[in-house]
Amino acid sequence: MRYRGLSFFIFFILASVSLSSCSRLLGWGVLLWSTEDPAIPSGTVLPVYIRSNIDHVWVVGIPDAYRKAEQDTNKFEIPLWQLELSGGKKAARTRAAEFSEYARLYAETAQDGLPIRDDPDNGARRVYRLRMGQIIKILAKAQGNPAISATGDPLPGDWYRVLTEDGAVGYCFSYRLKLFEHTGGALALTQAAPAVEKEDPDLDMLLSRSWYPDWYGTMISSKRIDLEDLEKQWRFSPSPDTGIAHIYLPTVDLSFSYTGIQGAGSRSWRFEGAPLQMHLQSDTTLTVQYTENGGALKSVIFVSLPMELGDLIVQETERREALFQNLYTLGPAFQSTNYGNLSFARTGKFTWTGNNILIPQIIPASALGSGSVSMELFLGRELEERYTGAFTLQFDGISSSGIKVNFMYIVEDQGLRIEYVPPDNLEGVTVTRRAATPTVIYFFKTDRPQTAAPIQAANPLEF
Repeated sequence: MRYRGLSFFIFFILASVSLSSCSRLLGWGVLLWSTEDPAIPSGTVLPVYIRSNIDHVWVVGIPDAYRKAEQDTNKFEIPLWQLELSGGKKAARTRAAEFSEYARLYAETAQDGLPIRDDPDNGARRVYRLRMGQIIKILAKAQGNPAISATGDPLPGDWYRVLTEDGAVGYCFSYRLKLFEHTGGALALTQAAPAVEKEDPDLDMLLSRSWYPDWYGTMISSKRIDLEDLEKQWRFSPSPDTGIAHIYLPTVDLSFSYTGIQGAGSRSWRFEGAPLQMHLQSDTTLTVQYTENGGALKSVIFVSLPMELGDLIVQETERREALFQNLYTLGPAFQSTNYGNLSFARTGKFTWTGNNILIPQIIPASALGSGSVSMELFLGRELEERYTGAFTLQFDGISSSGIKVNFMYIVEDQGLRIEYVPPDNLEGVTVTRRAATPTVIYFFKTDRPQTAAPIQAANPLEF
């Protein structure tokens, strides 16, 4: 009897704990996504009784305003992602007031594959890919970098912090979203959403990278960087945030509006709604094909670079600055019996007086006696063993862009030997050969102060 009484007592205690746990409040929360049955709109403050980490649900109370007469319970379950636990009732009401501007705001996607990112920036990591017609919940407006159109102008729209129907949270740009208000109950789509697409890691990798013309890769591998060309940032941008693919090249500037990207074979895809397709030849080489207005099919090859373009530009700029500083340290003033006085300033400027013998055959008559130095040239393989390097003197003159004259140079014990490079002896930024009749000028180092008129305040070194 004693054991039977003890068992009954234990059962009574456990039952009491169970009943009290269902009635005791865990706290209060704000509904982020409206419920269908009962039809409670998002933004509503709800009492929270239980959190189940096993079933991933909250047990919450039904406010009297949304409880049906025939219901025999005042509680129901919702997924954990659907509610934000705030703590006490006052805190929940404060949070609901903050959320009220966006509480009933939802959006439908107008583009298949529209990304949700972990930051409000179209270069941030993608955390979710939306389907065409999928509904998402707007949580708040976010400050971020606007998406850019094909013309380089910011696209209309805003970044929003959003929530998906399966609990993913991140940021989405609104250019391809249709915003609408919803007050509770079933969410009606304006069009049926297609079945969830299969994962495509190749496409994910492709969209996460930047794609540049193949000659950028050649420049980098040959270590002959045309910085001016690199700074143009010629590229192919699929731009899943905006649904506008852009081909930007020296002779091509085209934009294609599309509604989705669909597989078209092994590592191949087509852009729905646009005469555009692409094929991944390797992880770093992409062929893009498009149809011109006349119907001709064009192909362009793009590459993914081994490092960020901005980092490459910085490295090349620093390399050129180091080369110039070597010239400056060698002088900075040089003198020639026949060709005048040449001096460099630490800021990348130069003055050259007494060079009349070179006018107008080499230096145009409109050139002034000052300008800036650029270490933009490279030597061909056959010239690398004979010369230290090459530079460009950009003379100040009538033209706003200046007058460029190119020279190879050799650093010697007593001074500097320079040799004129005619424009026809250049291929891009590479000196390919000497002139048929070379003009060679030898300068001795000198500490003699220059008597030329002082130049204006120099600009920072520009390469």
